[in-house]
Amino acid sequence: MKVNTQSVNFNADKKLISFIQKRMDKLDLFYDKIIKSDVFLKVENTKDKENKIFEARVSVPGDVLVVKKQCKSFEEGADSAADSLERQLKKRKEKLRAYL
Repeated sequence: MKVNTQSVNFNADKKLISFIQKRMDKLDLFYDKIIKSDVFLKVENTKDKENKIFEARVSVPGDVLVVKKQCKSFEEGADSAADSLERQLKKRKEKLRAYL
């Protein structure tokens, strides 16, 4: 799956981008008709420790799934967002099976 990663207001290193790519590639195990995914990494200028925002948009036929997580690190955000996307994709697949 093609993962388009964009970092806003900072430069993401290659390790972070490859981690996100691997984590998002695992979503293909749950739903094989994923077209593409866009990931946006943002850092808020606040005193709060949870100032990293991870937003993922996954395009599937006929719909777009969006997950937005705010965490202490982008790796943590990627993991929690991928878990949420797994649940959404499983639910979507179950609905499609019900129609067959």
